[in-house]
Amino acid sequence: MNTNYRNQFNQAFSVEKYIAFIDDINSDFDYKVTFRIGETPFFIPNELKEQLFEGCQQVIDFIQRDDFKSLTERALELNRKVPNDDNHTTFLAIDFGICEEDGKIVPKLIEVQGFPSLFNFQNHLSEKFVSHYPFLSELTPFLNGLNQKSYLALIKEVITNNIPIENVILLEIEPEKQNTKIDFYYCKKDLGIPFVCVTELYEKGNQLFYKNDKGEEIQVKRIYNRVIFDELDLRTDLQLNFDFSKSYDVEWAGHPNWFFRISKFILPYLKGKYFIETTLLSDLKEIPNDLENYVLKPLFSFSGSGVIFHVKREDIEAVTEKDLYILQKKVHYKPIIQSPDGLVKAEVRLLAVWPKDDEKPTLVTNLVRLSRGEMIGVKFNKDKDWVGGTVGMFEK
Repeated sequence: MNTNYRNQFNQAFSVEKYIAFIDDINSDFDYKVTFRIGETPFFIPNELKEQLFEGCQQVIDFIQRDDFKSLTERALELNRKVPNDDNHTTFLAIDFGICEEDGKIVPKLIEVQGFPSLFNFQNHLSEKFVSHYPFLSELTPFLNGLNQKSYLALIKEVITNNIPIENVILLEIEPEKQNTKIDFYYCKKDLGIPFVCVTELYEKGNQLFYKNDKGEEIQVKRIYNRVIFDELDLRTDLQLNFDFSKSYDVEWAGHPNWFFRISKFILPYLKGKYFIETTLLSDLKEIPNDLENYVLKPLFSFSGSGVIFHVKREDIEAVTEKDLYILQKKVHYKPIIQSPDGLVKAEVRLLAVWPKDDEKPTLVTNLVRLSRGEMIGVKFNKDKDWVGGTVGMFEK
């Protein structure tokens, strides 16, 4: 994979440079990032880039089907429905594991989310890499001809929809305690949008308000939604002063319904070389004998919660709400990134935005996760280096 840049980077790398790189990020807000940042970008060659694009387009084609809303209405029935749904999602995150099949590298769809990701942090992360390794200025994390200026302009357009900044908020559950807080900081820096806890939002009639740092009451006209209901439902200690199920005079940047519609719920419908055999548990005719080759996943959980990697027959039999789980064939990630002491696995998340009046979403940037463990994820990569969140870099 793109050995020219890999060799250049590895020759320039040192542990001291990595520490300086992390310190540089942490110093922006005098805040220590709480998730591990990988030592290196993933230098994505054009052939793999084209495969990722092709896989994404097939996902997008499915989402653009005329009957998509009717197909996914069940996803809302299984969860909750928020009023004032829009015609299409605002955000799209499409995750591919970099795998090997028949001796060839092929991306395999792991997850798809109608939900925002680290749009602001990824921009600054790539900028930090270039700052510490100047030769990386020859590459770009952006897609579809975007550069940093046009990317930020597009992100601002999508998040605000031309509503005055003072009436737009990023809404989250206790944002100060979230692992993604660094993204909220950069969002506020880049776009001027404050992050607000769900407990600080309150209703007056059909309008929503919060109080800013000066204690002034501010009407909220657009919500950049980062709330995961899976997490919210567990937080019985939180007192909300509004109701997600009520209709308010407010716009959504990322309407909550799309989190459920575009989710693992659609994976059983997707067929082709970039997709994994996936069966809704309620549609399972019989339990496979080779369960060691499968993963059991809840449809609507976030950040890998509830996933069973070493599935047993009794795990499947114990599931009472079989509409809420999928059984998915395991894929084998191909260790592909050369570190100083071995090869590392990668998962690439392509990020798209869908402006209100556009015919289709636009792929804009990416997020990469590196792993040496059995699976991608923190618990499988404890006490390892050259793992964690990073960014893919493409040839311009």
